[in-house]
Amino acid sequence: MELVKEKKLVEGLCERELNNPEGAGFDLRLGEIYEMEGDGFLGVENRNTPEIKKVAEFNPEKAEEFFEFAPGKYYLVTTVEAVNLPQDLIAFIVSRTTLFRSGIALFNGAVSPGYQGKLTFAMCNLGGKNIKIALGARVVHITFQEVSGETNLYRGQWQGGRVTTEGEEKQI
Repeated sequence: MELVKEKKLVEGLCERELNNPEGAGFDLRLGEIYEMEGDGFLGVENRNTPEIKKVAEFNPEKAEEFFEFAPGKYYLVTTVEAVNLPQDLIAFIVSRTTLFRSGIALFNGAVSPGYQGKLTFAMCNLGGKNIKIALGARVVHITFQEVSGETNLYRGQWQGGRVTTEGEEKQI
């Protein structure tokens, strides 16, 4: 909590997380939802992710809105919150149990030291029924692990929370 207040480790936390966090990290909320369109590729040096279409976005000024995750469908999603990881911390995001109890699988990776921005991950409804989730609902839990020794800061092109490439690009 000290790092949140002094170093903006996590920006945009809801009141619940600021005043009464649970566990060893913070719950993060569902911000934007994207459907993928078209083809993509990942080469040795170049890549081009599929085009995306934003289908929903959390707006705190609006009444509660829901998005229906269709069975078998794969979505890219972002968090409402943004992180600012220092050189000595790495972060991991895991699914809140209500997601997998509802048939929603989370696809994610580690968040490297030095990364700044919203987090992007994927959710797929592996169950056989539609699942409605409120925009702004807590969907993942982020924990932080101290890294001792020398680290390399994140220098990748996803810095700042971008969700997709804008055509073919050379990987860093």
